[in-house]
Amino acid sequence: MQQRRVNFHTLGCKLNFSESSALAREFEQGGFVRVAPDAEADICVINSCSVTEHADKKCRNLIRKLHRRNPRAIIAVTGCYAQLKPREIAAIEGVDLVLGNNFKGDLYRRVTELSGKGPSRVYSCETEELTRFFAAFSGGDRTRAFLKVQDGCDYCCAYCTIHYARGASRNMPVADLAEEARQIAAAGQKEIVITGVNTGDFGRTTGERFIDLLRALDAVEGIERYRISSIEPNLLTDEIIDFCAASPKFQHHFHIPLQSGSDRILGLMRRRYTQARFAERIAAVRRRMPDAFIGIDVIVGFPGETEEDFRQTYDFLAALQPAYLHIFPFSERPGTPAVALPGKVPARIAAQRVERLEELCRRLHGAFCARACGTTDSVLFESTLRGGMMFGFTGSYRRVKAPYDPARINTICRVRLGEMDEMHDLKGEIEN
Repeated sequence: MQQRRVNFHTLGCKLNFSESSALAREFEQGGFVRVAPDAEADICVINSCSVTEHADKKCRNLIRKLHRRNPRAIIAVTGCYAQLKPREIAAIEGVDLVLGNNFKGDLYRRVTELSGKGPSRVYSCETEELTRFFAAFSGGDRTRAFLKVQDGCDYCCAYCTIHYARGASRNMPVADLAEEARQIAAAGQKEIVITGVNTGDFGRTTGERFIDLLRALDAVEGIERYRISSIEPNLLTDEIIDFCAASPKFQHHFHIPLQSGSDRILGLMRRRYTQARFAERIAAVRRRMPDAFIGIDVIVGFPGETEEDFRQTYDFLAALQPAYLHIFPFSERPGTPAVALPGKVPARIAAQRVERLEELCRRLHGAFCARACGTTDSVLFESTLRGGMMFGFTGSYRRVKAPYDPARINTICRVRLGEMDEMHDLKGEIEN
């Protein structure tokens, strides 16, 4: 008898990727064969995102595509879009099961209870009932693992639906997460990305601190690198910065959301810092780690954003000189306070502002990568093979390419960094 096949389609953030991996392990342990996303499957699982209207649309289009390709396949949708708009998803032809985030850990059982195609079943819940923590880490298919350490958010920023989709901030105990890191190490992965909805807010459930978690993970044998996926500037303390600077395992790589360089817009967004405070935190990182990779999130076109507000953001970022910018045009989300704000920015103007920041990002990232030309650094090579080359990253997240050598995959090598190409990749020469 042929084993049942399942595939996974993950939209959105690193947190979703860690959760999809955990769900996949449950299916594999239950006797299913996991197949590629474009392969024919008996069950298709979509882990959805809802951070923007584009993310919602992408999920709807994916559902229709999967149903057209294989009308007999059971389609199950979970994640943030499923939590926020379960009935909207259930109404799409082909959907058999919709589970909100509180029921994500029940997905395997719910799917296997289905005898075949039929009316959509919906298991969602109200935001205040989002209290469960679904433990998750990615593994098995890449050098780098994502470890979920925290879920939910208490911040309620004016533009964001995540606190509705994920509930209040909560976490597992430090000791349990250290054990999950040991499982990752036992599987042979060398690097862990620490992820969550509001990662630095760790400890609301257990009374522990984020720094306690970092110290425990640092002691796990077999993991050679850690990265913090994203941390709010007001939670990036001197203690965390000092620890990362001193630890040989924690990489000099920080992803810090700014959203706007205008204090007026930051106030409308209900963010918890000012431009000056953000600049001070960046300066604190660079005092201890001068060549740290700093990635910054920016939203353009927020209601009320004038050309002067945007100019302040642009000039602030140009002066900060981060390594990379993650740029998002504002997307109005139903039910958020931003919907009622006056001064809507036309889509055409927002798109122009995105283009201006994208051009700035290209220059900043190119300059950051070029500074390493002629130096020697440590690179963890991944299994990606393209044009006879393998690729990997330095601790400061510069991408390096070298002639493919299967013996070097998932190993950290000392590499002499040479010229940079048009993609900002550095040519690497491995030192024996």
